[in-house]
Amino acid sequence: MLVLCIDVGGSKLKGALVNSQQEMKSDRLRCETPRPAQPEPVLDALGDLLKPLEGYDAIAIGFPGVVIDGVVKTAVNLHPDWIDFPLAARVEKQFGIPARAANDADIQGYGAIEGKGVELVITLGTGMGSALFVDGVLVPNLEMGHHPLMKNKTYEQLLGNAARKRDGGKSWNRRLFYALERLQALLSCRKIYLGGGNTKKIQGKLPDNVDIVSNLAGIYGGVELWRDLQTTAAIASDAVEPAVMPESGASSPPPSTDMTESADADDTETAASA
Repeated sequence: MLVLCIDVGGSKLKGALVNSQQEMKSDRLRCETPRPAQPEPVLDALGDLLKPLEGYDAIAIGFPGVVIDGVVKTAVNLHPDWIDFPLAARVEKQFGIPARAANDADIQGYGAIEGKGVELVITLGTGMGSALFVDGVLVPNLEMGHHPLMKNKTYEQLLGNAARKRDGGKSWNRRLFYALERLQALLSCRKIYLGGGNTKKIQGKLPDNVDIVSNLAGIYGGVELWRDLQTTAAIASDAVEPAVMPESGASSPPPSTDMTESADADDTETAASA
């Protein structure tokens, strides 16, 4: 299955083709997010940006806000017009391909986690996104960024890009390490993953259970929105290909031990204007 994975961000729109093994099969295309970031200008920009990509079976969209059943419920870093916007249905109509949508940090989490124990994903960009997984199962739309951290201010108010620019890198890093300490005390995470453009601004040694992950996870994690159909297709394929039984008296061949993995996906980025 080939999925067109779209990442709607507060500053950039991105998209690429990804297969069911989370391997990128095209360049990652990107452009600036239109301002004001209302639904129609953003969708028009995505249509222009992603025109070169063809041959996909489904679409997955990561959006910076709460998304329930494909409908946007919050959009703090974009525009109020997104509230109650049927994102998945609208993209499906525009592209003529089945589409599903979810919170962007949730999708980045799908591309980063190991599926063991309590795992937390934090994205540091325009705002602060979050995703929580327990044994690989998502707790959707956590939105930790809008919870209070200290002095009646939220995580996002203290760790978003505006706060970093306003208060400087030293204060921003101090708050980040404090936030990681508080989140670890709250959730007892086996692993915490940090993603987003501002991970490049982190200074100092992170705790042993905290890793920085590639921003590409926010793209290729989108294939997990379609994992149910991929599993169904695999089961159907097995059902129509019965095993060949050995003739009477013949021994069965030994199981294959070929564990060769495919090469890493291309990390190329291609800039495009909206």
